[in-house]
Amino acid sequence: MIDHISLAVRDLKRAEVFYAAVLATLGQKKLREWPDAAVGFGKKYPEFWINVRGTMDRVADDSGVHICLRAPDAVSVDAFHAAALKSGGASDGAPGLRPHYYPGYYAAFVIDPDGNKIEAVTFLRHKSVPD
Repeated sequence: MIDHISLAVRDLKRAEVFYAAVLATLGQKKLREWPDAAVGFGKKYPEFWINVRGTMDRVADDSGVHICLRAPDAVSVDAFHAAALKSGGASDGAPGLRPHYYPGYYAAFVIDPDGNKIEAVTFLRHKSVPD
């Protein structure tokens, strides 16, 4: 249903470093760039874009925007969260099971340096998390 997503960022270089690290944990890499304008990440084609909007304010905490990306497994969700924190993001929910969403729902929530809310999720077949 969705072909690609585009997020506005204030500092393209800082956001590129953040998203290159975070999206690599989900098997995505930088595939396209328009210098000083946009960077596209994906597996086969750019599915996730960041676009510079240098004069924008930080995204409001109550903006309601939330993007969830599918991870192949719990290890990738954990790596997504760790990469986000190491690359200048903030935790908005540590990796873990959230059975109140759906049985086996294992996710982590982060906030990028511009205030965008990003989640990685996988669905575990068993209710235990591998070590």
